[in-house]
Amino acid sequence: MAFRVDASVEIGTGHVMRCLTLATALREHHAARCYFLCRELPGHLIGRIEAEGFEVLRLAAPVAAGTSPSGLDAYETAHAAWLGVGWSQDARESADLLAPLDADWLVLDHYALDARWESAVCSSCARLLVIDDLADREHIAHLLLDQNLGRLAEDYADLVPADCRLMIGPDYALLRPEFAEWRRPSLERRDSQPGLSQLLISLGGVDKDNVTAEVLGVLRNAELPGTCRITVVMGGTAPWIEAVKRVAETLEQPTEVVTNVSDMARRMAEADLAIGAAGSTSWERCCLGLPTLMLVLAENQRDIAANLELRGASMTLDREALKDNMIEAISEIKNIQRLSSLSVCARELTGGLGASRIARELTQAS
Repeated sequence: MAFRVDASVEIGTGHVMRCLTLATALREHHAARCYFLCRELPGHLIGRIEAEGFEVLRLAAPVAAGTSPSGLDAYETAHAAWLGVGWSQDARESADLLAPLDADWLVLDHYALDARWESAVCSSCARLLVIDDLADREHIAHLLLDQNLGRLAEDYADLVPADCRLMIGPDYALLRPEFAEWRRPSLERRDSQPGLSQLLISLGGVDKDNVTAEVLGVLRNAELPGTCRITVVMGGTAPWIEAVKRVAETLEQPTEVVTNVSDMARRMAEADLAIGAAGSTSWERCCLGLPTLMLVLAENQRDIAANLELRGASMTLDREALKDNMIEAISEIKNIQRLSSLSVCARELTGGLGASRIARELTQAS
């Protein structure tokens, strides 16, 4: 198995993390050997992937990182910061690395790549799984995963081959196995001991705009219960860690800032409320029934937040009026019935077994 995926300051960490989850399931339950093809963009997670025991085949960083290559079409120009080179150059370099592997499957998780790249590369592997969230471009996939709530198979009707198998919705969400393991104790605790004593803040692995500090600043004026404790979780490559720690020291509530945690499922299970981004961690929170005040930090998160709120599984905060909106939401959430309602609606959306389901699909089809 081979994975083409990147992380960076612009892309974030979520794509790599969910691919790592799938690769781990393939290795542990199906003895599959997995390779990662990653470009050395600023904020990459190559070290993290290697620390998990996977081999990384490196694609060189652009000569002038942060600049757009010339001669790109409109789609490539719009996504240049996500890839750093044109799709054709990336395809040539990726195909050269893939050729000796003789991979049964290539897993592609990258918003900057589409059917053109896939056509140029897929002769180097047997089958293609595309992980997408956008339904905005064509693919030549054999399997396509879109784990987002509200997505319909019809959204891909004109974007994939007629025989492409679609895996749609949060039941396929790529969550690490510890989330399924923590699901029962998390739900039992919420049902037997509802309350607001532990607040978890996690706004993505990078949070390049330092929204975490904004949120902490608002919490200084929020009337949290006197027993409430706050934990802030950030990625190790986040550029604002020290700034966030300085703001955390000004809060009345005991507030810890931690990075690169290996026990996120436990922390979520023990939290009573989360303030989080509407990205892939949404499904981790849902699996554990964790009520969430949600922020949209990227355009592709907007539909996720809207659909989660529509299902009663979260409350969306307005970035433009964050202070008033968040203080009002916290006041509402102190009502135990409201808190419990969010938890019940969230837990219905996924049981956390998506990675094992997809791993079986890949190995059975090989």
